[in-house]
Amino acid sequence: MSLTPVLEIKDLDVGFEFQKKITPAVRGANLAVYPGQTVAIVGESGSGKSTTAHAIIDLLPGTGRVTGGEIIFEGQEVSKAKKTDILALRGSSIGLVPQDPMSNLNPLWRVGTQIKEALEANNVAKGKEADARVVELLNEAGLPDAERRARQYPHEFSGGMRQRALIAIGLAARPKLLIADEPTSALDVTVQKQILDHLDRLTVELGFAVLLITHDLGLAAERADHLVVMYRGQVVESGPALDILKDPEHPYTQRLVKSAPSLASRRLSSERARVREQAVETAEEIAAEVATRDDEFGVGQGTIIEAKNLTKVFTIRGARPGSSFDFKAVDDVSFQLRRGTTSAIVGESGSGKSTVARMVLGLLDSTEGTVEFDGVDITTLKSKRQQLAMRRQMQPIFQNPYASLDPMYSIYRSIEEPLRTHDIGTKKEREAKIRDLLEKVSLPASVMRRYPSELSGGQRQRVAIARALALDPEVVICDEAVSALDVLVQAQILNLLNDLQAELGLSYLFITHDLAVVRQIADNVLVMQNGKVVESATVSQVFDNPREDYTKKLLDAIPGGSIELGA
Repeated sequence: MSLTPVLEIKDLDVGFEFQKKITPAVRGANLAVYPGQTVAIVGESGSGKSTTAHAIIDLLPGTGRVTGGEIIFEGQEVSKAKKTDILALRGSSIGLVPQDPMSNLNPLWRVGTQIKEALEANNVAKGKEADARVVELLNEAGLPDAERRARQYPHEFSGGMRQRALIAIGLAARPKLLIADEPTSALDVTVQKQILDHLDRLTVELGFAVLLITHDLGLAAERADHLVVMYRGQVVESGPALDILKDPEHPYTQRLVKSAPSLASRRLSSERARVREQAVETAEEIAAEVATRDDEFGVGQGTIIEAKNLTKVFTIRGARPGSSFDFKAVDDVSFQLRRGTTSAIVGESGSGKSTVARMVLGLLDSTEGTVEFDGVDITTLKSKRQQLAMRRQMQPIFQNPYASLDPMYSIYRSIEEPLRTHDIGTKKEREAKIRDLLEKVSLPASVMRRYPSELSGGQRQRVAIARALALDPEVVICDEAVSALDVLVQAQILNLLNDLQAELGLSYLFITHDLAVVRQIADNVLVMQNGKVVESATVSQVFDNPREDYTKKLLDAIPGGSIELGA
């Protein structure tokens, strides 16, 4: 490794101007990246990690600007350089792989055209030479049949394929430094592993340096040589990645290590058993109480949901006008959810797990098979009163809380809506209920008058949980409910769900692609692949003795899962 860093940041300050005042976002940051080295900046949302990265290539959003310190790239101070000099560095010397491939690829342009643009803009190649180079870059990025892929549009690519296309664009001009800003956060763990393995190979082959921005310590532990931990705009710890992760010194780093599911996913079996037993006892008490009501569900004592031979076939429009074909998204899936426990359905995107969740919720009709809630087939519920009673007992929590909360509704109105729909309580009683729900999810009552845009992602997800609990359901179906959250917030939400299960006797059906999260919260696991259940067992059986190669593949793809840490 060269003794001269390709990038050096010294005492960097970055701020955003609002009403003629500067609000600091990064304060006194220091780091260095050497040729052939991967340096990871880790921290939660708002820690300043992406702001630091974007300052390097003068891509700060809005009113953001460097207010102090130095950014030195190959010996040149670039924070005060002319705009033309910065533009000359972008792409040619410093490449960028942004977080969201769909919003960073032009949907109206073919993928090959967008890579060709990067080649021509950086004077690497033009015309037919550029066309040939596009195919080479797509092959290099690991996309088979690259010549055909170059003629396709972004919507014809999967998430992993789009991310590979962005890597091809970022490396088109053979930069000395590649900034990868959360490059795989939206991808399944298996696709994530493929992308990062490929990036590692290119780093060795081409000798460029990588600045990796991530909130996943497991990923940082596996992929980075050096680790920089940021908290509230400051670097609080820096050093060799494994040294820091095995023996973190700063309290914030210690919290990150303890909270990361991929690094700390082994829940004490005695604690899990205690929580489960308490939840089952509470659930049975609630069931006995509910059984005294008319037109209510919840009279069973053991299995609360049973899916039998669920199958869902979609008719897909073909390429030719008037043509179509059948696609079997779910194929003969059966499982049981016991009262007071958590069952997880895991698998890659397209495995059919979310389709199963929608059929269980009654949001999607099955082609074949049945879903029984407390022994009653939900497809036989014809009257609106029966359907409302069923829906009152099963509530969803979706992946994106911002998308599932009406931005025009206050938090109070969002939580009150299901109570009004089911005609529950007076206005005063509903307000008291909402205050109690907010307290249960550890939010202050003052949040009631605010709007979703005024809350953080974790706060919005807590509101979504409060709304799901408003009708006192027995079953909560969580569809990727924590996958969009930072590890610290994710850990808080998982602990909250666990506590609520013990307190209220809830039963959870947890849909996720992340087996590390499954280990923290679930009792039983169904592993789905291509619409079918390929493995079904307890959590300990799946983790300690997986039977299927596909399950082993999912387990092996957990970033940092095999690293033993001492925090």
